[in-house]
Amino acid sequence: MEHEFKRKSLKELNLTSRFLFDAVMEDKEIHQDVLSIIFGRKIATIIQNETEKEARLSPLIRSIRMDVFALDDEQTVYNTEMQDEQRSDLARRSRYYQALLDTSLLEPGIPNYNVLNNSYIIVILSFDLFGYGKYQYTFLPQCQEVPGLQLEDGATRIFLSTEGKNGDEVSEELVEFLHYVKNSTDEVAAKSQSERVRRLHQRVCKVKASEEVGVRYMQAWEERYYDREKGRSEGKLEGKLEDAL
Repeated sequence: MEHEFKRKSLKELNLTSRFLFDAVMEDKEIHQDVLSIIFGRKIATIIQNETEKEARLSPLIRSIRMDVFALDDEQTVYNTEMQDEQRSDLARRSRYYQALLDTSLLEPGIPNYNVLNNSYIIVILSFDLFGYGKYQYTFLPQCQEVPGLQLEDGATRIFLSTEGKNGDEVSEELVEFLHYVKNSTDEVAAKSQSERVRRLHQRVCKVKASEEVGVRYMQAWEERYYDREKGRSEGKLEGKLEDAL
């Protein structure tokens, strides 16, 4: 059990690693490429691109830290998240992210809610959260009483899975992208017909070769390691106290 938390080298990481994903997406043109693959069309020029952007309303309310936040020149907002750990709360977590994201978009005193930006929460998963074998699950508010009637509130949540099996229902480029996310290697990139995926791979290689990013990765890993060790020690102490009661 002592060795269960081993550190992979930076070069061993795939894009399913949140650290590598965030470092790669710091390049706004690469993030624009990724969004263009997901939406199957060229996304407008990104004018704001931030990684690990915090949204906080109050010290009394739980904040969020978005992996990648972007705003394009059409004022559309994108929050792109990488999720490698299977959790049962991801649907409701996306709801909370949407709520805090929306709250940050309106300035005080604006009376018209129609000025709210169109927004997309995009979660890239290394597993199939819903179990239907889809590469992409897109959620929009629907009316139960009137089939086909959408609320059209400008908010969309998209879950992408690297484990999809419906390649005939999505673009080949999206499939190639998700395969590359799962295995971010020279071999997988070389098989791709997508220029965007090849540019993404060049960026991944550049990040992995960066000494500065390597230092950041070591620091991030050490912080996580010590946090885990602290939690484990506190858990053991709590267990002993419970046994004593």
